[in-house]
Amino acid sequence: MYKELVISIVVIALVVIGNIITQNNTIEAIGQISGELTLLREEMEKESPDQEKSEQQMKKVEEVWENKYKLMAFYTEHNELEKVQTELTRLKADIHMQEYAQGVENLESCIYILEHIKDKSALKIVNIF
Repeated sequence: MYKELVISIVVIALVVIGNIITQNNTIEAIGQISGELTLLREEMEKESPDQEKSEQQMKKVEEVWENKYKLMAFYTEHNELEKVQTELTRLKADIHMQEYAQGVENLESCIYILEHIKDKSALKIVNIF
């Protein structure tokens, strides 16, 4: 009886510690990506957006996304990550076509999905049951 209790406590502790580590990584990754997207939004919302600066900022967003995606793919649903990738692809196309109004909408959608991923992975009673 004592042996099973110790094993159960160790397993629960490992699950909680693993969740804390992945949640902290998710929060850090989403914060970094959202920060880069916010800088991109500021450039796109200018009265006369600079095409070159917007494309450079989009490259920074893609670089950050690629780095964070590799690790997040281990513990996050791929469907959620694919939604972010789709919005980033749309955003890149909008910047290339100089459709900044549509690009801002896609950017906001991307940030919303990222926040959803963060909320979904949080250790909350609602998410457990």
